[in-house]
Amino acid sequence: MFYRNIIAELKKWAAEPERKPLILRGARQVGKTTAIDMFAKLFDHYIYLNLENKEEAGIFNRDLPVDDLIKAIFFLKKLSPSKDKRILLFIDEIQYSPPALAMMRYFYESRKDLYVIGAGSLLEAVIGKLQVSFPVGRVQYLFMYPMTFEEFLLACGEQAAVEIYRQVPMPDYAHSRLLKLFHKYTLIGGMPEIIKKYLKDEDLVGLKPVYQSLLTGYLDDVSKYARTPAMVEVIRHAVEAAPFQAGNRVKFQGFGQSNYKSREMGEALKSLERAMLIYLVYPVTVTQPPLLEDNQKSPRLQFLDTGLLNYAVGLQGYFFKFDDLHAFYQGLLAEHIVGQELAALDMNTDKKIPFWVREQKQSNAEVDFVLPYKHYVIPLEVKAGKTGSLRSLHQFMERADHPYAVRLYAGSLQVTEASTPEGKPFKLLNLPYFLAGKIYDYLPWFIE
Repeated sequence: MFYRNIIAELKKWAAEPERKPLILRGARQVGKTTAIDMFAKLFDHYIYLNLENKEEAGIFNRDLPVDDLIKAIFFLKKLSPSKDKRILLFIDEIQYSPPALAMMRYFYESRKDLYVIGAGSLLEAVIGKLQVSFPVGRVQYLFMYPMTFEEFLLACGEQAAVEIYRQVPMPDYAHSRLLKLFHKYTLIGGMPEIIKKYLKDEDLVGLKPVYQSLLTGYLDDVSKYARTPAMVEVIRHAVEAAPFQAGNRVKFQGFGQSNYKSREMGEALKSLERAMLIYLVYPVTVTQPPLLEDNQKSPRLQFLDTGLLNYAVGLQGYFFKFDDLHAFYQGLLAEHIVGQELAALDMNTDKKIPFWVREQKQSNAEVDFVLPYKHYVIPLEVKAGKTGSLRSLHQFMERADHPYAVRLYAGSLQVTEASTPEGKPFKLLNLPYFLAGKIYDYLPWFIE
């Protein structure tokens, strides 16, 4: 079992006096069940229900009062009810039972002594298709993603590297080794099953069937909830084309060189987003808070996992030819893995960190990410090479009401004085891209 950072969030949830039942969201195979199994060691009793099992799902079909339902669950698991014990009830694959989803509110209202967690994929699709009455305001959510770079280091037994990674500022002597490890992480990705097999065999070729199995599983899973048989083919195309569009701004009309119209492709992509296989990230046009996304503009597509992306588009063989992620695939891979690290920073929301655009006839500009920090909006530009134009970043800084910007790149950690072509001075944090997941630790060090 690999340690996951979400366990710390689960401990916070368990310590809340007014604790609500928890729904753990995440794509299939990101490690939800394993994380709960590890968390369960903190309890006196752990009751695991998998609602793919018809017998276990059938308990919720009897329309029992909540106390009788709990007794039935205990009877099925051959346990004796006891209110003086800490009991964790984990309802896995909860999307297979609409009554179980609806029952979550009654756990909150009637059995606050229980610690109840539900997990599943495509919950919104199930709710919409089956018209489930979901307990709005009676549950809490956490969102789980593929393993981060820090979690990858822990899984690899790189304890010394983890300790250096957590230091702020990171000592310069560790740069080369951490960069090398980050490139390996970017190549393999953060799916636990992939990492487990790689650590066992250290054979990249042997990973191909596992990657393919994951992608096929996602396709089969999402297709179950297609509105019509015709939409199955649209969704199939969306799954197959999405890795090739990752990191790009996309239009629904003709997505992936298809003849599909905007409406049907938009529906297909939103199905993938509900499955948390992709994220459609919309831009902002402001440099001060609040960051209101402009849904009229083209979104950027973020795929679930960079390792899966590498496999799907055939990039894995190129990793060994370059020392810099920005040196191939038009630099999109560096931006994509940074986006993956940033997405996992906040497990309490599925809202992604947006990018910034300025679109004019003669002068377009685009900054890769804009990060709210206190009363600032901090621009983050991914220029993984040691050189590169910062034209868009300069345009943002001309309009910003503060002097702080960040460049994520392959070089060493340093803070430099910079200025825009118009002469506005600002401070630039040059941060190795493998530290993207520590950005909220570095911003206070940089600014304050």
